[in-house]
Amino acid sequence: MARDDSAKDHAERSDPLSAPQPGRKLVTIAIDAMSGDCGPAPVVSGLNLACRSLSHARFVLFGDEAELTPLLNRYKRLAGRWRIVHCPGTVTMEMHPTRALRRGRDSSMWQALDALARGEADAAVSAGNTGALMTMATVRLRPAHGIERPAIAALWPSLSPAGGNVVLDLGADLSADADRLVSYAIMGAEYARISLDLPRPRIALLNVGREEIKGRPEIRDAGTRLAALAADPALGFEFVGNVEGNQIGEDFADVIVTDGFTGNIALKTAEGTARLVAQFLREAFRFSWASRIGSLFAYTSLMRLRRRIDPRRVNGGVFLGLNGAVVKSHGGADAVGMAAAIKLATRLARGDVTGKIVKQVARRGSGGDD
Repeated sequence: MARDDSAKDHAERSDPLSAPQPGRKLVTIAIDAMSGDCGPAPVVSGLNLACRSLSHARFVLFGDEAELTPLLNRYKRLAGRWRIVHCPGTVTMEMHPTRALRRGRDSSMWQALDALARGEADAAVSAGNTGALMTMATVRLRPAHGIERPAIAALWPSLSPAGGNVVLDLGADLSADADRLVSYAIMGAEYARISLDLPRPRIALLNVGREEIKGRPEIRDAGTRLAALAADPALGFEFVGNVEGNQIGEDFADVIVTDGFTGNIALKTAEGTARLVAQFLREAFRFSWASRIGSLFAYTSLMRLRRRIDPRRVNGGVFLGLNGAVVKSHGGADAVGMAAAIKLATRLARGDVTGKIVKQVARRGSGGDD
């Protein structure tokens, strides 16, 4: 792996955070800067936005040094906070995961994951090909003990007192069986316990109806097993049954479990609906002079609504079940979306969230072996 040693030396000399300060954990985030739909520009501008509130983090960007250096030098806020590892290869969105794994060892995606695996970073972020990223992450980081396959989890805005819930899987396992659904439920409960500060998360299965007799056999089997597991107080979660798609945002469950095929469609549908509502509102307030004047009086409330339904601000899926924290950003994310993903990776790293999940799953003898 080629490294820009001069950039590294400059960063470590000039970065006031190169030595951890008392009471605060300094974390290093590995960023795949090249694999997204829009190239490195939104990655770097997103990093600049994120750094407004990330005083105790430094960043290693993997990608084309000649392209990244002038982008990074535009922002005074980033001075001394970064270094570049030059990578000649890039995993494209069209590349098959097995081909990416076989031929992408010189890519920015692989090298970022490799830095995480070797302990040179505390978390990794990529906006690249989801299949390739999951395949590479699984091979390089390995699933944690007791976990058959990792899952992609995200925090979903909801009406619950915690302000959101955890939804998984969102695309890693397109046809999860009952064993994996149970494993995902347990991992999701631990993620909710840590990220949402919920001592006893409520778990539900996404299904076509609330009744226990509905849904695929795998879902019914998983429901029976989760109901039995919930009776053990040591596991620390409550099973509330099935939830339908229109209830994901309600105050019904803290963890919603499904297979990756259904979860990914639900996620993309929610994102599209949020954009559609925003567009309808813009059109409504531009309809006439009266509506334009009304929008001025409602400006503060509209801005609050915009923030709540803006999918960019909750951009970032977490790969749960691996020996390392990996955040998958939306491939077409702009600066706001990339900033959200980088902030999420930093929170995971500071709290060692994935490490705690791995320890809890191992301690409870759960995972795919139920």
